[in-house]
Amino acid sequence: MSVLFTPLALRAVTLPNRIALAPMCQYTAGPDGLPTDWHLVHLGGRAVGGAGLVLTEATAVVPEGRISPQDTGLWSGAHVDAWRPVTAFVAAHGAVPAVQLAHAGFKASTYRPWAPRRGGVPDAEGGWTPVGPGSTPFVPGYRVPTALDEAGIAGVVEAFAAAAGRAVDAGFAAVEIHAAHGYLLHEFLSPLTNQRRDGWGGDRAGRMRLTLEVARAVRAAVGEDVPVLTRISVTDWEPDGWTVEDSVVLAGELAGAGVDLVDCSSGGASSTATIPVGPGYQVPLSARVRREAGVATGAVGLIVEPEQAEEIVAAGDADLVLLGRELLRDPYWPHRAAAKLGATPAWPAQYTRAL
Repeated sequence: MSVLFTPLALRAVTLPNRIALAPMCQYTAGPDGLPTDWHLVHLGGRAVGGAGLVLTEATAVVPEGRISPQDTGLWSGAHVDAWRPVTAFVAAHGAVPAVQLAHAGFKASTYRPWAPRRGGVPDAEGGWTPVGPGSTPFVPGYRVPTALDEAGIAGVVEAFAAAAGRAVDAGFAAVEIHAAHGYLLHEFLSPLTNQRRDGWGGDRAGRMRLTLEVARAVRAAVGEDVPVLTRISVTDWEPDGWTVEDSVVLAGELAGAGVDLVDCSSGGASSTATIPVGPGYQVPLSARVRREAGVATGAVGLIVEPEQAEEIVAAGDADLVLLGRELLRDPYWPHRAAAKLGATPAWPAQYTRAL
């Protein structure tokens, strides 16, 4: 029996298999952050394709938390209404709809990747002043952030909690907190980007404080039955940055705050880090966090072949795998993997004539 195609129970929700669509920004929302038909087709197509968990792109909890002006959000009732058709379609086709709640911090207000320009978007083109732990931009050409004060930090926690409540109203069955890739929560975690000397910086406990307060607030907002995941950058890949050892401690604290699974990615706080990119290069990070923190994990990063994904779960290196680029290339990868691994593909009836 294929382990990849066994169910995974997280609180009151059961994933039909261990394959997840990784969050990938589509940069296709309007200036108001509302999802469009593109999101319905993109996310719905991966549900039809057999993914057990379908995660949205980074979805901002406040307007200034968007990476680009074309990012989706979940900061109002209008967003709840716009997401409902998407979650209903995903659920109707057998997948668990989940949202990744995010705040881009000092990486906000940037051009989307295919724009002719790079760097910070000026106010005249729909941009805004970002926020962060300090007032230093991520790299030259990005906008200079405003350092969050106590009231601003409290507002971030409240915004994540409010967005999590809206997510449940919108039909999302699980919520992921984005604390990776150099975005706001990771900016507070990493000593590369957090130079504060107040209660939100300094030692590791101070730097972890915001992420843990967000996790506790999100758990309270969604109730006891809804799974809460957290994506972290397990390492900054820099000698003076956030480390795997730090992540093991953080993962244990997140579990205590009510997080059910830690989604193990890496990098993003440094523009000059040397990252050993290759097939499954982040799987050892997931394995170590799972083993040493005693929490469920997800593995992500150039997972391409069905046999590779099967081995990751079977070996206990992760509880599920998250596929990004491969599910962009082939939305039906899960069905093909099931056939290859001796499981039963759950092709929709409309497509069975092609089998």
